[in-house]
Amino acid sequence: MDTKNEPRSMARAAVREPVVLTGDGERFSGYGVMGLPFASGHYLAFRHFPASAIGPGYRAVWHRDPQGQWTVYADVPPEQSCARYLGPALTSTRTAQIGVGWTGERSLAIEVDDVLTWELELGRTLSTRMMSAVGGILPDGAVDQSWLLRAMGVMAGPMLRVGRVALLGTMPAGQRYGAIPRRVWAVRKASADLGGVDLGPVGKLSEQASLGDFVLPQRGIFFAEGMAVFQP
Repeated sequence: MDTKNEPRSMARAAVREPVVLTGDGERFSGYGVMGLPFASGHYLAFRHFPASAIGPGYRAVWHRDPQGQWTVYADVPPEQSCARYLGPALTSTRTAQIGVGWTGERSLAIEVDDVLTWELELGRTLSTRMMSAVGGILPDGAVDQSWLLRAMGVMAGPMLRVGRVALLGTMPAGQRYGAIPRRVWAVRKASADLGGVDLGPVGKLSEQASLGDFVLPQRGIFFAEGMAVFQP
């Protein structure tokens, strides 16, 4: 079985040979969970960017509670992580050890200190195959093409059935962003325990979550070979 295009293999390749994107602005590449909603009102997202223009590569977990309060956990200081761009929308930021363990080509567990345990199983659908086919042929410079990002966002929302998608916009801290998840998989199963509390079954939120212009999917989506750029 050829596993080079499976999530685990692609994630390990991103760590082994980080792709440093060239161009203006602050650029990142890597993999993660674009977002995952829980019927209880909780929301989780994960980023592992081995290549970072503002410091060492890092891992970060985003958590939104049912009251809409956001916390970002990261293994680097806030000014070198996602919190740099999300800051005004966050209730808190915490520096923590974040571990990722792959139990199969399409299954992984994410742990944040002794606070969070999050397990996921990934799979392909016709729509994720189609999106990956398009994203997989894009050059690095595609992340700078506003027209392309707009078009991909309009297409991705209904195709993946994730609600609205904005691959171009403004972050809560004011930076303009562009992002492309080149390869995507659906989250088939997931469970999470936060501080001893089971977050319950996966399910859409009553209102789609967003941070600035960046809206988060209403279904679980994992991405690899992701590219992002932020302009002051």
